This record gives sequence, C-alpha cells and structure tokens, in this order.
Amino acid sequence: MGRPSLIDSTEGIEKRLAILDAAASVFMNLGFSAASLDDISDAYGATKGIIYYYYRNKSALFFAVQRRAMELTREAIEPHALADGRPAVRLRSMAHDHTLLMMEHLAYLRVAAQGLELHLTGRTTASERAELEEILKLRAANEALYVRVIEEGVQFGDFRPMDSKLLVKPLLGALNWTSRWYHPRKNETAKDRERVADELAGFAVSALLPHPG
Repeated sequence: MGRPSLIDSTEGIEKRLAILDAAASVFMNLGFSAASLDDISDAYGATKGIIYYYYRNKSALFFAVQRRAMELTREAIEPHALADGRPAVRLRSMAHDHTLLMMEHLAYLRVAAQGLELHLTGRTTASERAELEEILKLRAANEALYVRVIEEGVQFGDFRPMDSKLLVKPLLGALNWTSRWYHPRKNETAKDRERVADELAGFAVSALLPHPG
C-alpha cells in the first residue's frame, strides 16, 4: 500500500482542524458574505495555497465548520444520553456539557447558527442546499438524543407527561441561545464557565419536572 496523503495523516488532521478554527473565528466576526479566504489565511498564518490543499473554496470551509460544530455537540452529549442512570440526571449532564461546549467553542456554534439562518432564508444554490441538508441531518440526530432521554424520563416519572418532540425545541432554544449572548469576560476562569453551565442546565431541566402537588 502507498503512503497516506498529508490530509489523512496526523499532521494533516491537525492542520485541517487549525484551519477550521481560524475559519470559524473569521466567519463569526465577519459573516459568510464578508469573509474572504485572504482573511482566513491571515488568521491561520499561512498562504491560501495551504487552505486550498484541504478545502476547495470558501463555501466548503463554511460547511466544514458547521459539520464540526455538530460533531463537537454530539461528542459532548452522546456519552450522557447513552449512559446508565436516571434520565433527569443524564439530561442535566447533557445540558451542562452542551452549554459549556458553546462557551469553549463559541465561534463554531455561532457559525452553526449562521448556517441555519442561511437555510431558513432560502437564498442558497442547489449545491449549498445539499450541504445544508446534510448538516441539518446531523443537527436532527443530536436533537434525537435529547428526545430519547426526555421520553425515558417521562416513562420513569422523572418528567411530567409531555410531547417530547415539541418540548425539546424550547429546551434546546434556551441552551443554544448561549451562543448569542455569551461573551468571554476578562479574567474569566473555567470555574466561572462551569457555574454558568450548571445554572443553565438546572433551569432547562426544571421546566420538565413534574408539577408539585
């Protein structure tokens, strides 16, 4: 067998993720339309040729950032969704790590919101719509993990009877809105972010608990 390409090597994977980090930051600050590959290459600290080696154009980078956001989200919530234990505890852990992810990878999650808005406007080409549909499938799969745990919580009596596919929308809305209002503060610590994540997770899950009495 031949030697693996640079793209498939450990070094290549690290470079690709570094390019995505730079692109996420640029798209977050400038938006898709205003951002250019020159901006991204400057943020990455290399020539556009390196970027073209991994991504064919700006649109490919934009969608790759969104896919990465969905992958990071799944990595954060899936272990809790599939774990043993009471559904209410697992859901709170999912919500906590989901919120923490948004603070620690803010650029990715803001770009994911940009992609969703682009989809809703309908101002896209056929190829862009195809890319967006694939990303929406990843988003739906993450949402399905929440639905699964909520349904288990209803069965166990942790949560009140509800339409889980409906109530998951405001729950995720509360969590995802973090990417809109959150801005890192000077001298902010990991403990500070943990506190925010814990408060929001508790708030989100409390809305599903059985009514007293």
